[in-house]
Amino acid sequence: MSKSILKDKSYKFAILIVKLSQKLISENKQYTLSKQLLRSGTAIGALIREAEFAQSKKDFINKMSVSLKEANETLYWLDLLKDTDYLSIEAYKKHSNLNKELVAMLVSSIKTSKSKV
Repeated sequence: MSKSILKDKSYKFAILIVKLSQKLISENKQYTLSKQLLRSGTAIGALIREAEFAQSKKDFINKMSVSLKEANETLYWLDLLKDTDYLSIEAYKKHSNLNKELVAMLVSSIKTSKSKV
């Protein structure tokens, strides 16, 4: 159940990140930070998808852990964009709240998987 929800949420989050990145480039001519945000924000879901076909439980945990690292990095870029006035408080709250939901779900999934090893 949670893997499907996590997969869906991470995909929807990736779409929001792509749109935010496009907006940062078109409106602010911000290429460097938007590229970093795009890379880490879309990697979360890609790694979750990779984990679906992991070769072992250990491989699954590794891919989910890397996804968690990407989610944490995404929050860093969102914080930086907000603190440098490229991102409004409203946009920041929207994206960071969704990101934090993903972090919580990833932590839970990793803990559950580790307890079953």
